[in-house]
Amino acid sequence: MKRLIATLLAALALLAGCATLDEKQRAWIFQPSDRSWAGGAYAAQSMDEVWIHYTEPTSGQPVKLHGLWAAHEDFARRADAPVLLYLHGARYNVVGSAFRARRMQDLGFSVLTVDYRGFGKSTNELPSETTAYEDARAAWDWLGAKYPDRPRYIFGHSLGGAIAIELAARVQDEAGTVVESTFTSIADVVSTFKWGWLPVSLLITQRFEAVKRVPDIGSPLLVVHGGEDRLIRPALGRRLYEAATGRKAFVLVEGGSHHNTNSVGQAQYRVALAELFGLRDEPAAVDVVNAADAVAR
Repeated sequence: MKRLIATLLAALALLAGCATLDEKQRAWIFQPSDRSWAGGAYAAQSMDEVWIHYTEPTSGQPVKLHGLWAAHEDFARRADAPVLLYLHGARYNVVGSAFRARRMQDLGFSVLTVDYRGFGKSTNELPSETTAYEDARAAWDWLGAKYPDRPRYIFGHSLGGAIAIELAARVQDEAGTVVESTFTSIADVVSTFKWGWLPVSLLITQRFEAVKRVPDIGSPLLVVHGGEDRLIRPALGRRLYEAATGRKAFVLVEGGSHHNTNSVGQAQYRVALAELFGLRDEPAAVDVVNAADAVAR
């Protein structure tokens, strides 16, 4: 994100072309790669690989998305056990997000996490706001076709939270939406940086204006934010929550950063899921997640 403001300032000075500016923003906002880390790789062990194929609606080109599936222990024995689409943020692929997906699994969900185009093994193409929305919708439709009678939830972390809100605003069959460490818009995030007072908003092409879409969500919304998040300030998460008009809850995890709120706030998550969504799950074994934490440390 901090690189984005530098790019925009350079554009003002050099009058860079719109196409070049757009591509640079897409690259620096998404930071697409196949990168992971040891803890994520450990957490991803025993997850099932998933491949989602669909046709891009505008160009008609084929798209391939790679994902990981982690079934909860209740999945086979309970017909109403919930499933969740996990939408990750920038920089790391699905393997890098596996430890967070495991934590959502521990909270009672069977979890599908997918890579957008440009990440991991998915179609090698520079992602954009538009294509990320398309990929999320394709994964959502695949999950619904695969498990048509299960309650489906949407989860997004950081940039993935803005994508999750857009998806929830478009569909009508989600049981609930959860976003963590998410912002109101890219322009608002830029405004929190050191040089955020400069008038660069009009130069931002990848806007991700979640604050404008959140009122259109028809399901309960849980907004979670770490009190020590220095990348996406908690005030932005609070503003996003305040803009929502349906049933909602805001959870501030004291001591949570942009990266560990899912871990530090696990107990708060459990309470909020029960109160807002009526989801109750006894704590399951978390050996894989704990081992991943140990590797990370």
